[in-house]
Order: sequence, then C-alpha cells, then structure tokens
Amino acid sequence: MTVQRLSSLVVGAVVMLATASASAQAPAPAAPAIPQYGAPITLEQAKKVMAGAEAEARKNSWPVVITILDSGGQLVMAQRLDGAQFGSTEVAREKAYSAVAFRRPSKAFEDGVGQGGANLRLLRLTGASPLQGGIPIMIDGKVAGAIGVSGVTGQQDSQIAQAGVDALK
Repeated sequence: MTVQRLSSLVVGAVVMLATASASAQAPAPAAPAIPQYGAPITLEQAKKVMAGAEAEARKNSWPVVITILDSGGQLVMAQRLDGAQFGSTEVAREKAYSAVAFRRPSKAFEDGVGQGGANLRLLRLTGASPLQGGIPIMIDGKVAGAIGVSGVTGQQDSQIAQAGVDALK
C-alpha cells in the first residue's frame, strides 16, 4: 500500500511539473496598450465635438444630454437638448468621467459586467460607469478628454458620442 501511494505521488508530481513547464513556455498574450494622457481638450476643440454630437442627435430626433470633460476630468461643455430628461445630466457626466478616468469607452465596463462572474466586481469600481455612451477623445494618440451622452439607448448614446469624436478629425 505504501509503494502504491508513493508511486501515485511521484506520478502526480511529474504531471504537475510537466503542466507547469508547458504553461511557462507559452507566451502571455500582450496587454492592449493603454493610451497616455495628453494636453487637455481646448474649448474650440470641444465645440467641434459638441457640434458633431448634437448634429447626430438632432438628425435622429434624440433628446439627450452631451457632456465633454478634459483630460483631468473637469467639465468643458455640457448641453441638454430640448426634451431631454434631467436625470441624463448626471449620467452623461458619469459616462464621460469613466471614459477619461480609465482611458477606455464606458462600453468596456458594460461588457465586463454583462459577462458576470468575477467581472461583477466592476460594479464596485468607483467612477467606472457600466453604461455605454462614454468615449475618450484622442488627440495625437493621447487622451485629451472624453464625451458622455445619455438620454436614449446605450447604443444610440454611443452613436452620438462617436459622431462627436469623429467631428474633431
């Protein structure tokens, strides 16, 4: 019985070492590059972003709130279109803050929470809005600010925000 037990332990150790050796040889997937912060968006640049976003919202008759923050998370512009619910004012700011603070679209948090499991811990991440509609504003490859839109569906909010970002190009 002792020989069987010793034999089992040896075989188990060999299997564990082989597995560890194989996994150690596999290269880890490269993490996506996180953009650096740049100079804050100027008022003139923010006006272009706002104009593009507003045009998209008006084209579709979507009553939304649009907020633009600089790279430090400070308000540059905010606009509430006629008919937009006042609750969207804070939601748009939170989406923009999430996008600039974490240098990624707020949709990344929505997708993570949607996967459930361990990703539900994202709900406790202060400042991370798990609602689609916040997008970083990139200038010269760096985060200059972010736009947040709220008032219609998350996908429509993102469509409006992207139109704003595209207007700067």
